[in-house]
Amino acid sequence: MNIDQKYFPEFKQQLIDVGDGIKINTLVGGKGSEAILLLHGHPETHLIWRFLTPGLTGRYTVVITDLRGYGDSSKPEGLPDHANYSKRAMGDDQFTVMSKLGFEKFHGVGHDRGARVLHRMVMDHPERLLSCTMMDILPTYDMYRDTSQEFATKYWHWFFYIQGKGFPERVLAADPEYFVNYNLNLKIGPAAKSRFPKEILDEYVRCLRDPMTFHGICEDYRASATIDMEMDKADREQIIQVPVLALWGKDGVVGKLWDVMSGWQERAANVEGFAVNECGHFVPEEQPEVVLEAMLQFLAKYPA
Repeated sequence: MNIDQKYFPEFKQQLIDVGDGIKINTLVGGKGSEAILLLHGHPETHLIWRFLTPGLTGRYTVVITDLRGYGDSSKPEGLPDHANYSKRAMGDDQFTVMSKLGFEKFHGVGHDRGARVLHRMVMDHPERLLSCTMMDILPTYDMYRDTSQEFATKYWHWFFYIQGKGFPERVLAADPEYFVNYNLNLKIGPAAKSRFPKEILDEYVRCLRDPMTFHGICEDYRASATIDMEMDKADREQIIQVPVLALWGKDGVVGKLWDVMSGWQERAANVEGFAVNECGHFVPEEQPEVVLEAMLQFLAKYPA
């Protein structure tokens, strides 16, 4: 039994061609006319949703994917301007996946990098999203703008990954297992380490043993510091009208350094949310019961 069969036994896996030679690893399960797209963060894969899907599939069709550059999705060579790893390109992958599955409107849920992709998706095509759930982020533009010594220390990777092509990739690829354990343990709340068993960490390591995964990750971050910033700057006055649920770890870096609710209220007209107690960065894995209850209540307010 592979790990997907263990954690997502009722899901069907497929590689969906989204154009330009890119295939997105996709799992689909559940039932219902409404669909939810779940987008993972760094340095993980669709496995971050393993605790939430059982509570969603009875009411919704649930789609979980690996982002471009991550997991078992395609990992193209980055372009000089990083445009093929922009959040627009990564979001368009997901829109195409949902269209091919027959869903022109759907709920979006994202954690970390997945939430940054979702943020660009709702800016570009708000008509396609019924709601957005953003976990443990504020907009990339705001976080780079407000960088402090403490943030740069805790989020060192934001500044290391964007270095010249080839350098961070080579360093990171030297010991993927050490990297995964260091990176996750740095951000996991103290009460949640048992939620990350060895088989889960081993699966993340498996994906990272492909050198192109580290390249894809670095290109994702390089795009965030360059082309994504330009896109964000161009539409700073655009207010999100799609309902937003913001969740963040009370013990995490984002929650400690920013007023997350106020930050999202500046960018969106209809926001609710809260800090999740006893929780670091990995919100859907550390406190899935709290997250699931909040999501179900929120999603029910905005049916198709």
